[in-house]
Amino acid sequence: MQQALMTAVLLLQVVSALAMIGLVLVQHGKGADMGASFGSGASGSLFGATGSANFLSRSTAVAAAVFFSSTLALAYFGNHRAGAAEQSSVLEQAASAAAASAASAAAVPASGAALIPNK
Repeated sequence: MQQALMTAVLLLQVVSALAMIGLVLVQHGKGADMGASFGSGASGSLFGATGSANFLSRSTAVAAAVFFSSTLALAYFGNHRAGAAEQSSVLEQAASAAAASAASAAAVPASGAALIPNK
């Protein structure tokens, strides 16, 4: 169940990221109006001269909000995995790994001389 939810949130994040990329590329910069006022370009667009900027900027803001909320949801789900070891931080995981390696190193002889058989 949680894996399906993570997949859905990941898909939502990818779609919102692609929508943001597309919306940003479609928008024109503030310098584009300056050139159009001198007659070097046409300032008409599908939604009108000012309507397109408001519609596109609001759509970009909605896509960004969806992207950030899905990122937070993925971070939450990634941190609270089912069946994961209940250690609260990376430092505790490193300390337990170091303790395990120190315990296994204690079982190994300190020098290779101990491995030579006696006659």
